[in-house]
Amino acid sequence: MYIAVDDTDSRTGNCTTYLLTEIIRELSDTDIIGNPRLVRLNPAVPWKTRGNGALMMCVGTGAGERKRIGVIGGKDVHCYADASEREPDATELIERIAPIIERNRSDDSDPGLVVSAKRPSASLYREGVSKIVEKAYVMKELERIGAKTLEMGCGRGIIGAACAMAWEPSDSTYEVLAYREKGRWGTVREYDPMSIKEMDTMFPGTFNSWEERSQKVTMIPSTPCPVLFGLRGDDETETMNAAMHLRTERIDRWVTFLTNQGTDDHIIRNASAITENSSYEIEGTVCSYARHIRGGHTLMDIDTAYGIVTCAAYEPSKEFRMLFDNLIPGDVICVLGEMRDQPRTLNTEKVKVITLSEKIVKTSNPACVKCGKRMQSVGKDKGYRCKECHTRSKGPVTEKGTRWAIPGWYEPPASARRHLSKPLKRMNEEQKVEFVNCRTE
Repeated sequence: MYIAVDDTDSRTGNCTTYLLTEIIRELSDTDIIGNPRLVRLNPAVPWKTRGNGALMMCVGTGAGERKRIGVIGGKDVHCYADASEREPDATELIERIAPIIERNRSDDSDPGLVVSAKRPSASLYREGVSKIVEKAYVMKELERIGAKTLEMGCGRGIIGAACAMAWEPSDSTYEVLAYREKGRWGTVREYDPMSIKEMDTMFPGTFNSWEERSQKVTMIPSTPCPVLFGLRGDDETETMNAAMHLRTERIDRWVTFLTNQGTDDHIIRNASAITENSSYEIEGTVCSYARHIRGGHTLMDIDTAYGIVTCAAYEPSKEFRMLFDNLIPGDVICVLGEMRDQPRTLNTEKVKVITLSEKIVKTSNPACVKCGKRMQSVGKDKGYRCKECHTRSKGPVTEKGTRWAIPGWYEPPASARRHLSKPLKRMNEEQKVEFVNCRTE
């Protein structure tokens, strides 16, 4: 029996993943089939709380291989590879889970719970991870498969829960989520940053944990939620072993989730048109120099099949903005990012520089062919003239300038990446140029 839940947290607290650990504790008389799943959905949804993540798990009578995936209440948590045909009762599950949601939801949240023996069409996940999905559309699909639901508030969480239940991974990663003792919630987290740096080197399959450029930890949340850390990786065993290497305050519980994080599943490719509140891969030719705006943000225009698109690199992306500073009109690039409504910009997540145009720089005014003195400009785009000899020249003396950007991929530091954005590390790519300490604003 599949169980999915969403929208119990807020921007300032609580965590739906923690809620799922409470559900696991409550349903300890059933077996977990496969890893619990943390499914990130469209990061461009305007009303999302923080990471727009929904949770799903399958329970029943386990069969096949059994493996340890966590610890809750001092007891090991296991999951099974397969299940028998015997299914728990959906109505009974909702009755048992409802009080847990009520106790663990934020006052301004709109939880939704879906319990079903069948999963929605995989197309529902594709819609939910990349577009805005209407609740009526979701309810129609849940009715088709005979799912039972529970709503609180306006019940908007039904959308995310159903989309999470529909996920059929083509690419996936793991995250070990560790939780704090309840008495420590809201206090400063205690951990040894150097243990995270060491772990990042020792376990190369992990990602987005440590930012080498700035020597900063990126796997520790800053909100007053129950999470102590979230460690992500490609291999389940390696990621769990890596988590055991960390030196932190006492861990109350931990669970290993299967996730769609770091997959770029939210990116729409070869779109017929681009609309706001979705994320795209767009190729174009740079048609403006970078311009800096208030707040330390950088904008740049590219000419695309969809018209002129303004790309934005925001201040939190730090040195990544300097790529824009080093691109010039004529460069061909591929940009991945979210199309924002107001202002209408493509919020850049990654860039691939495809080709670079030749940069021509002025070295001096031309010399007069008669007297040898330097000519003076007549005016913008009007050429040069020697005051004494009245000779003219159309342009200045130029030479080929140095280009600091080179073809290849560029990404922001780990702290500025979205949950779904695939890091270059997972693409077997490496950023060949680092722009460091070369910006004055």
